[in-house]
Amino acid sequence: MADISVRGRIALRAAAAASWASQKAGRGKGSMIGGLIALQIDKTIMDQLGRGRRTVLVTGTNGKSTTTRMTTAALSTLGEVATQADGANMDAGIVAALSAHRGAPLAAIEVDELHLPHVTDALNPAAVVLLNLSRDQLDRVGEINMIERKLRAGLARHPDTVVIANCDDVLVTSIAYDHPNVVWVAAGSGWSMDATSCPRSGEPIVWEGEHSGTAAGGAGGVGEHWRSTGADFERPEPNWWLDGEDLVGPDGLRLPLKLALPGRANRGNAAQAVAAAVALGADPAEAVAATGTVREIAGRYRTVQVGEHAARLLLAKNPAGWQEALSMIEPSSAGLVIAVNGQVPDGEDLSWLWDVRFEHFEGVQVVAAGERATDLAVRLTYAGVEHTTVPNPLRAIASCPAGHVEVLANYTAFRDLNRDLEAKS
Repeated sequence: MADISVRGRIALRAAAAASWASQKAGRGKGSMIGGLIALQIDKTIMDQLGRGRRTVLVTGTNGKSTTTRMTTAALSTLGEVATQADGANMDAGIVAALSAHRGAPLAAIEVDELHLPHVTDALNPAAVVLLNLSRDQLDRVGEINMIERKLRAGLARHPDTVVIANCDDVLVTSIAYDHPNVVWVAAGSGWSMDATSCPRSGEPIVWEGEHSGTAAGGAGGVGEHWRSTGADFERPEPNWWLDGEDLVGPDGLRLPLKLALPGRANRGNAAQAVAAAVALGADPAEAVAATGTVREIAGRYRTVQVGEHAARLLLAKNPAGWQEALSMIEPSSAGLVIAVNGQVPDGEDLSWLWDVRFEHFEGVQVVAAGERATDLAVRLTYAGVEHTTVPNPLRAIASCPAGHVEVLANYTAFRDLNRDLEAKS
């Protein structure tokens, strides 16, 4: 257990009291308010809580929570792991997670990409997992190349940290390219619209060569070799990649990868989680088996019975995430409810709707839902998707034919739907 200063212990006691009061007031688990108060009293509390642990930080635009859960499972083969239960990935949530597991020698921490540099400085992690980087919440995150440069500069301050980087993602590769300690994983990249030009020279990126299934090709079916036309910058040879149903690693390692979670993106997430755990000393076969035990992340991917409908709940928050989630939709589903809100946590600018390809739902009844159902309906109309508009997601589910219904929602729409489902049960 890390040594905590007198001021730090006072901060943690105040945080515990605040969390207890929040729970008693019926305002949730109180972890966030506890973390905020601890940081107000002692700004070094995160540094203190991180000492003596071997920590893996997980960041990227999409897949952070899932990969963190998989990394936690894989690291658990080595010992107790501190992690966030609720996906709170900014400073207060990270402090709360580390405080709740003071004795854990390991940690798997999800980090918002904007927070990664200073969290890395505070925790001096053994490994950092870089998943992907694309536009997200335009009014919060801003310009994507600026984020790439900040993450690159932040990691340069930690040359001993092992960086687990997705070499199918151009921007992630640029972040890690000059780092002295990188494990490259061909984890796939289904979204390349934000990497059409080289982040280092501005010249075009050229995609060429083999498709998925080999070390030379990526895992996602779009993972051909890529190279910059204006700089000495190209896709590195991966140390880990997916080959059909197998995960292939260093020294001829080949293991079947069987996951409970759907989708191509989650297979890439698992590959990076296993690579991170192995970098910290985990047995590869045990790490792979552990990732297969992850079935649900904060309500995502679960199926709930709503009347005569079996509704599977999926979450997406930005163009790349929506594209991956849409690829998981069962074409034989009785209905598809797409719920979009436009609150601050979602990003109030919904112009990204026009970047998502919605054009492939023949035979599925589509319902536009959420607070911004009308905006979505306009986009679906221009995409040529026949649909109805029912703003309330529960009523939208009820409007579908009986049977399996896919529900795809953005952040606050997903949160509110889960709240309504709990109230209904």
